[in-house]
Amino acid sequence: MENNLYVSPSPHIHGGDSVSKNMYGVLIALLPALLVSLYFFGLGALIVIVTSVVACAAFEFIIQKYLMKQKASLCDGSAVLTGLLLAFNLPSNLPIWIILIGALAAIGIGKMSFGGLGNNIFNPALVGRVFLLISFPAQMTTWPTPGVFPMTYTDAQTGATVLTAMKEGATTLPSYADMLLGNMGGSLGEVGAIALLLGFAFMLWRKIITWHIPVSILATVAVFAGIMHLVDPVAYVDPCVQLLSGGLLLGAIFMATDYVTSPMTHGGMIVYGIGIGILTVVIRLFGAYPEGMSFAILIMNAFTPLINSYMKPKLFGDK
Repeated sequence: MENNLYVSPSPHIHGGDSVSKNMYGVLIALLPALLVSLYFFGLGALIVIVTSVVACAAFEFIIQKYLMKQKASLCDGSAVLTGLLLAFNLPSNLPIWIILIGALAAIGIGKMSFGGLGNNIFNPALVGRVFLLISFPAQMTTWPTPGVFPMTYTDAQTGATVLTAMKEGATTLPSYADMLLGNMGGSLGEVGAIALLLGFAFMLWRKIITWHIPVSILATVAVFAGIMHLVDPVAYVDPCVQLLSGGLLLGAIFMATDYVTSPMTHGGMIVYGIGIGILTVVIRLFGAYPEGMSFAILIMNAFTPLINSYMKPKLFGDK
């Protein structure tokens, strides 16, 4: 009886995951937050989202087909996801031409300049967002006040966000209920903590992400902000406000967990998350910008290769 051993290249077992499956899974997880943004920002949210998604998809197609001479990969869903996440980082009254510039920066600079999906160092949507924040600070920090299905766009009534109010020393802030539901000013994805947490639960259930990065970020912010609040309750708000305001939940759940720009090991993910949490609170409390989440994630994106090099998994059989 023959006892032949056939050796084939790894992997030997396919887990069923694919790029498109995970990308569309994240898009499904973002649906509750999408509905909340449409409910409170109406026509403005719809225009910003559609413009951003279509522009990101179009720019990726043009760059791949005509500049890189590659087969277009729009069907994997990554360009659509980048467009949606970029839109979630924008105010609902941002002019269309500025959204187009942000989409070009996100896809052209943040993604395709590194070689496309899987090669980018920084989160593309955050590259677009920070590019616009630095280039158009006035437009990027003018926040429409939320309503119920408002049918206004550029002429929407504006007001301060929770973080801006804190930075200016305001004593009256939205209630916890308003912050949980999304009834506060901010970018499209900043509002609706419950909706974002539903998306988090869905992605954990589908095993699209693990808990390590989001939980380490949120725990670090809670501890750091709690210490500062105990030191001076007047100058520094309680940690619950920090957790529910700004883009903290959006960034921790949907942006810091990007496969390409985050560490590979669970230990590295925790170090990465702690770094993002610390930087976010430092920038919020002591920096010039009210929000620090975008900058914190991009800074830690740059440290991801270093974290991976020092926190490698042990090889099989290694002592």
